[in-house]
Amino acid sequence: MDVQGATTSYGCMSAARVAFRVDASLIIGTGHVMRCLTLAGSLRALGCDVFFISREHPGNLTEIVRAAGFPVRILPGCHQEEPPLPHPSTSHLSWLGADWALDAQQTQVALGAGSVDWLVVDHYGLDARWESQLQSSCRHLMVVDDLADRPHSCTVLLDQNLGRSPQDYSSLVPASCRLLVGPQFALLRPDFAARRALGVVRRYGGEAPRILIAMGGVDRDNITTRMLNALAHRGLPEGSTISVVLGVHAPWRRIVEEMAAKMPCATRVLVGVSNMADLVAGSDIAIGAAGGSAWERCCLGLPTLMMVLADNQRDGATALVTAGAALLLDNDFSDGDFAGKLSQILCPEQHAAMREACLQITDGSGADRMARIIADNDV
Repeated sequence: MDVQGATTSYGCMSAARVAFRVDASLIIGTGHVMRCLTLAGSLRALGCDVFFISREHPGNLTEIVRAAGFPVRILPGCHQEEPPLPHPSTSHLSWLGADWALDAQQTQVALGAGSVDWLVVDHYGLDARWESQLQSSCRHLMVVDDLADRPHSCTVLLDQNLGRSPQDYSSLVPASCRLLVGPQFALLRPDFAARRALGVVRRYGGEAPRILIAMGGVDRDNITTRMLNALAHRGLPEGSTISVVLGVHAPWRRIVEEMAAKMPCATRVLVGVSNMADLVAGSDIAIGAAGGSAWERCCLGLPTLMMVLADNQRDGATALVTAGAALLLDNDFSDGDFAGKLSQILCPEQHAAMREACLQITDGSGADRMARIIADNDV
């Protein structure tokens, strides 16, 4: 099982056709689509022909994908009279919005006549049953996963999480599957790697901190307001600033904006940002979710007070804490817990150690590595 990356070719031979099957919704969140969009951009830069297939869930990101210049073939939102069939190993099947067999059939129709060179699937609601049905529609099938909790039928599997081992998938994929595991393959936009030098020279000497709060694209449980409340009572040094990032479908935006207006230090709320790398590079600490954005912060050496907002984030969060790159807040944290962790991360010596630990985890070039593997059919 190979975990090496880049090849020597720099373009798609005969313009490979690549399709992505991925969804976003108020339940799923935005991370799956955003990381696929990153990989799609790297593939396009190599000359590949890329399009997306997505279901029309509430909170979808279809317009964002189209605005990035990629066609989207829409699967209709489903309103089944019967509940979906039970999934044997995971609770994520309901995320699909349809029975897996129906989704497979609709995806085949969306792919159209002929086959694509690569079908990239990033969906917790799909497994080997669906993938087997799509094998005839593509030369190669790649799965993006974080869970290692269900079988797959694929040529390549990517799991970008820290602490993940190829052995975690050894009984879940064919023996011929190429496993690419670890944050060296994290799908980060190129602007993070471009700003990495800023993280390398980052220093914090205990002055008024610049704090970034980013609790995910949806923040379904309004953790952002809890964090602002906690910070409001911490007596931050004069001159401290807070930047809050929300997704375009964040349901608590008005409440967050009202709270931000009451904060004792300058606090701005930014919605649907396109300059996240600049925001990470321009901050001293982050308060964030333990999802895919953790790798963005690591790339730029930004220490984080982190919360686990979904079960699939737990192992990665534990690995980040063990590596010394983050401090973990329990979901039911007390004022004392928050104050203690905040004091730790704002201690210059602790901050410097965490910054170094972050920088060791990923260099931000994972999307280019993956794109070259796909473009060169390096399987």
